[in-house]
Amino acid sequence: EHYNGPLMTGSRKRPSEGNYDREKEQCMALFDQWSEADQVEFVEHLISRMCHYQHGHINSYLKPMLQRDFITALPAQGLDHIAENILSFLDARSLCSAELVCKEWQRVISEGMLWKKLIERMVRTDPLWKGLSERHQWEKYLFKNRTTEVPPNSYYHSLYPKIIQDIETIEANWRCGRHNLQRIQCRSENSKGVYCLQYDDEKIISGLRDNSIKIWDKQSLECLKILTGHTGSVLCLQYDERVIVTGSSDSTVRVWDVTSGEVLNTLIHHNEAVLHLRFCNGLMVTCSKDRSIAVWDMASPTDISLRRVLVGHRAAVNVVDFDDKYIVSASGDRTIKVWSTSTCEFVRTLNGHKRGIACLQYRDRLVVSGSSDNTIRLWDIECGACLRVLEGHEELVRCIRFDNKRIVSGAYDGKIKVWDLQAALDPRAPASTLCLRTLVEHSGRVFRLQFDEFQIISSSHDDTILIWDFLNVSTNGQSEGRSPSRTYTYISR
Repeated sequence: EHYNGPLMTGSRKRPSEGNYDREKEQCMALFDQWSEADQVEFVEHLISRMCHYQHGHINSYLKPMLQRDFITALPAQGLDHIAENILSFLDARSLCSAELVCKEWQRVISEGMLWKKLIERMVRTDPLWKGLSERHQWEKYLFKNRTTEVPPNSYYHSLYPKIIQDIETIEANWRCGRHNLQRIQCRSENSKGVYCLQYDDEKIISGLRDNSIKIWDKQSLECLKILTGHTGSVLCLQYDERVIVTGSSDSTVRVWDVTSGEVLNTLIHHNEAVLHLRFCNGLMVTCSKDRSIAVWDMASPTDISLRRVLVGHRAAVNVVDFDDKYIVSASGDRTIKVWSTSTCEFVRTLNGHKRGIACLQYRDRLVVSGSSDNTIRLWDIECGACLRVLEGHEELVRCIRFDNKRIVSGAYDGKIKVWDLQAALDPRAPASTLCLRTLVEHSGRVFRLQFDEFQIISSSHDDTILIWDFLNVSTNGQSEGRSPSRTYTYISR
């Protein structure tokens, strides 16, 4: 910074009487005759002979000369698209500020539809934004070319804060446990209980203690189809767009056509109940009360062959999960074991739970497990360290899921707990702040749950499936419409 203190007046040489102007003219005349390179060299020499406060003055004089309003300059050269591209990297707050710089910046933002592009970027990268765009029906205004009926930039500018408000409302609903509850009574034949489930936007598929698989319409909650064939309780299931794969206490794994409901394959391998299974990208892993884990190659629904049997657990293997790198299993023997997916070789054991482990999920480096010691543990799979113990459930923790924000767990006391995952991963966060909410509606043991940004769906020994909706929360007992799209609809003038 240049210094404007007393030095200035004391050390500054006064202009020579009368001669300064004439001498300056002579210098300028000489200067103008030199090449640009010589001029630069001469000025460098001059500057080097000056003192600090003079350098400060020169710096202040140069700064505005060096600044360029390139956002205004580029369109003047016919390069609007470059100006748009530069501004398209801004976040919402910066975009608001940029609009206020001048009319030309505002024009570039408006004609470049930069609010639309910002919203599209969020929808592409954030599942919460994507889900909202579908549920609140403003996705129809995105990812379309200018030729079709697209609202002006101002529509997207006003849409953005509404989306932010919706997101804040959903987050607050989760924190405060505000939800709209729907209940499916499964009406089991003889023995009651829903052991497993999976859902998407259209349907819920559930595996029941009465040996049947029931498929429910997600909107009307009607039972669409009942699949029968297992001769024991359906303990685990997973489906994709082609097949449903189920494991049962009859020791078999069955593969069903997801559309027709017909049995495509029955795998007879395990000696006792099949307690859990996962499949992905042509690989399936099943585990059993017989203490073993089976790894299968799924070339097609009808062509499934046993690749390897993993032995090492000393009690029933209750749960498996895997990705390209590791297969992870947990057992009544109190241990979690990690195996290599490619070679099926044993890698390491995670020790820490005081009693058997009932459930687990694995993603990236994180394993989250629930046990009959009533605790949940978070593990780093690479080094085997236990990162956190979550305490709060009063009975066996039977089911657990996590995403990027939350862990949701269900226990034999009928309670579902929502935990703050990011806080749980922070060693400085006090244990008392980690459980955000306890949800009590089930009257029996919670067997299974799945959740996303907007809802939890859980099943229980009480023969019900509950849908906990954190998006369409009732106010004054009145449930809001399932798509309050009126505020988002663009009406062209």
